[in-house]
Amino acid sequence: MTRTSTDRVVRDRMTLTLYGPFIVWGWLLYSFNPSVPLLARDLHISDTLAGLHGTAMAAGGLVAGVLIPHAVRVLGRRGAIVGACWVVIAGIVALVVGRSLWWTLPAMFVVALGGNALLATALVGLALHHGPRASAVITEANGIGSGVGLLGPLAVGVAVSIGWGWRAGVAVTAVCAVIASVLVWRLPDSPDLPRRLVVPGGARGGGARGGGVRGGWLRRGWLRGGGARGDWPHGDGRPAGDRAVAVPATPRWHRSAAALLFLGGVVVAEAVENATDFWSTALLIDRTGAGAGIAAAATAGLVGGMTAIRFVVGPLSLRFPPAWLLAAGFGFTIVGWAVFWTTTDTGVALAGLVLAGLGVGVQYPLSIAMLLAAAPGHSDRAQGDATLYGAVALGVAPFLLGWLSDQVGIHTAFLALPVFALVGVVVAVAGGWALRRTPGVD
Repeated sequence: MTRTSTDRVVRDRMTLTLYGPFIVWGWLLYSFNPSVPLLARDLHISDTLAGLHGTAMAAGGLVAGVLIPHAVRVLGRRGAIVGACWVVIAGIVALVVGRSLWWTLPAMFVVALGGNALLATALVGLALHHGPRASAVITEANGIGSGVGLLGPLAVGVAVSIGWGWRAGVAVTAVCAVIASVLVWRLPDSPDLPRRLVVPGGARGGGARGGGVRGGWLRRGWLRGGGARGDWPHGDGRPAGDRAVAVPATPRWHRSAAALLFLGGVVVAEAVENATDFWSTALLIDRTGAGAGIAAAATAGLVGGMTAIRFVVGPLSLRFPPAWLLAAGFGFTIVGWAVFWTTTDTGVALAGLVLAGLGVGVQYPLSIAMLLAAAPGHSDRAQGDATLYGAVALGVAPFLLGWLSDQVGIHTAFLALPVFALVGVVVAVAGGWALRRTPGVD
């Protein structure tokens, strides 16, 4: 267990390996999202129809949000992570071979189903493994993901420039998923990530067997059964010792005001990040006259800013109230948006994207960390809700901007982003106030 102090993160093998799913998700988002305008040109469809790929991703996230707790119960966290990797691989293969909207939309549904399940199960695993340092670890994990994902738009830009097309850059996601699945499966057995599931009483296949996490395969899920709740202090499937312990199902989660507000923070963060990432390429082309390859590569500025701030704000969240940092992140996004939106110069637009990324990079990881802090004993359920409602934002925001772009132009459509960010500031401030008044939360 990594529990030495509240201000120091120990990056053991499990921690570093569970950063892998964030790399998969980061490459997926930051290679595919800037490719959406290029996909629209490739398929000869409108921006509105291209925005439906965000809706397909949202639908996959919605289904994942429902399935995640059940998958963890049935397969265990390790099995859920590995299985999700292979769902991502199947979806990516379908996407890169698809040549019509009716093929690429279902492919993105499958990719998002696996990707959301992959990210959510790994995220909760990190939070449980690190306890009070969860905000720092989750932020760092997202920083690692966006740092590697920084290469995604660059890879797409290079692939487009040399004639390979955007699909070549996106296909790397499948390679990352294969590597992540192997590394996670090869992790040593541990209470935080058991290789086998625990059968009540240590039975396997109906016969008696010794205790420990190797006590047998669980038939009905590792959160069910009878026994002492005290042996499972987090209520999320992590035993306190080496005994095969049966535990009753956790009580229904009655969401506190703080949890609801930070859930709203997740929604706004998803809306701001994905709307910017989907359509900044189109705005660059429209306002600066940049070529498609250059515009796609320039969106790496957004990811670069996100990556840089995540390695700074993680340690800061252990010394300053994370809710304050979250509110500042939403506010700083507006500054970057103003620079990006008002310029007609490619270099200045890139600088604006970097500044916006400094704000965007704070939003999702801290919203998630604060949501989990506001839901003690219900981490998987809270993360399932975040996946579910975050998927709604992913489906609505890019589609809304695509529709607005067809109606009033991409430049005017981007006025929606500072509105989203202002809502985020309010939610963060109110959530911090509510969390301090939530009983049972440190």
